[in-house]
Amino acid sequence: MIQAMIFAAGMGTRLKPITDSRPKALVEVGGRALLDLTLHRVSAAGAKHIVVNIHHFAPMIRQYLTSVNDFGMDIALSDESERLLNTGGGLRHAAPLFLPDLPILIHNVDILSNIDLSAFVACGADADALLLVSNRSTTRYLLFDDDMRLVGWTNISTGEVRSPYSHLDVESCHRLAFSGIHLFSPRLLPVLDIMQTDDFSIIDFYLRICREHNIRGYNAHNLQLLDVGKQDTLAQAEDFIRQMSDK
Repeated sequence: MIQAMIFAAGMGTRLKPITDSRPKALVEVGGRALLDLTLHRVSAAGAKHIVVNIHHFAPMIRQYLTSVNDFGMDIALSDESERLLNTGGGLRHAAPLFLPDLPILIHNVDILSNIDLSAFVACGADADALLLVSNRSTTRYLLFDDDMRLVGWTNISTGEVRSPYSHLDVESCHRLAFSGIHLFSPRLLPVLDIMQTDDFSIIDFYLRICREHNIRGYNAHNLQLLDVGKQDTLAQAEDFIRQMSDK
């Protein structure tokens, strides 16, 4: 059994002007809100309790979930209306809403994929965190050793490298792109306090602790993934959903 958190608080600036009047989480793909699609995905993977963080047009998300009776799910809202806290800060802010002993499946609301989330969760039993990654082309990559333990991050367009290891051999690392989907052990929740600001990225947190904690990557070789973050991806998203439903 697991629980889940859906990151739905973002401003959705890349989807303007749609997000001038609604939150990104309520942008529709194939007649269904992104939040609807993501809630049903994590629920089907076994999440019995789901936390959703909200900020941009937060009352609209509250009203939406009330109108559908939370889809019959156990949903709690982590309200960041006063200040957007980024992914790591948002997770720490939501910590009191989680059940104490269940792994947390974290999923960005604007990510569509063909990953079998149940199988992914099953692979993360021994890790402090398991990050879904792939060989997708991007400019920013997570770096892993041969055992798929996280050891760093790089931006290939600038040459920047970040790692807790002072003499990291970047060329020997496996360079993989993060998907926005990860499994987080509740034993790491108190460790979030190592971060000194309220607003921080979960990737910054993972990089800070990966030398002492078991932060692993799960390389999904046949992963199909779409980030519904721009206007031109909305049409692609409808085709993506259609193809997934046909399989």
